[in-house]
Amino acid sequence: MGHREDLLVGAKRAIYEKGYANITARDIVALSGTNLASIGYHYGSTKALLTAAMLSAMQDWGEAVGRALGEDDSDTGDDPMLRFWRRVIRSIHDERPLWLASVEVLTQSEHNPELRAQLAGGVHEGRKAMAALVTGIREDDLDETVVRTTGAAQMALMSGVVTQWLTDPATAPSAEEIVAGVRALSRG
Repeated sequence: MGHREDLLVGAKRAIYEKGYANITARDIVALSGTNLASIGYHYGSTKALLTAAMLSAMQDWGEAVGRALGEDDSDTGDDPMLRFWRRVIRSIHDERPLWLASVEVLTQSEHNPELRAQLAGGVHEGRKAMAALVTGIREDDLDETVVRTTGAAQMALMSGVVTQWLTDPATAPSAEEIVAGVRALSRG
C-alpha cells in the first residue's frame, strides 16, 4: 500500500476510534505511519482526506448492512420481518463503529456539499434496497412510488431503531417489540 491508501485507512480508523470532530492531522499520521506533508500532497488538506474517509466509511457501512440483511438465516420458522430486525440489531451490535460513522456523516454533511451530495445519492439507493427487502421485488423492477413510500418508511423506521440502539442498547426495543409495534400501527 502507498501513502495515499495508508492515509485513507488511517483516517477511517481515526473516525471509528475518535469520531470525526475529534480528529487531528497528527492522529491520522500516527495511525497511518505516514507524515504530515503526505496529507497535503495526496489529498490537498486534512478536510479533503476526512471527506474521502467518510465516503469510504459509508461504503463500508453499506456493504456491512447489505451482508447483514442478506444473511441466510438457518432459522426459517420465524417470521421474515422478525428475522430482518434480528439481523439489523445484530449488525448494530457487531458493527457499532460503522453505524456511528453513518450517523456522524449526516451531521458533517451539513457543512460539506460533496459529502451531502454523496449521502443524498445513498439515501435513494437505501430506499430502493429497503423496498426490495420488504416487497421481495428486485430493485431494478421497483416502481418509484414503492421506493418513495415503502422504502422511505422502512428507512425511517430503521433510522429510529438505530438511534435507540446506539444511544441506549439496554432499553432499545428488541426485534420482537419492533415487529409487534409495526403490526399494531398497521391495525390502527
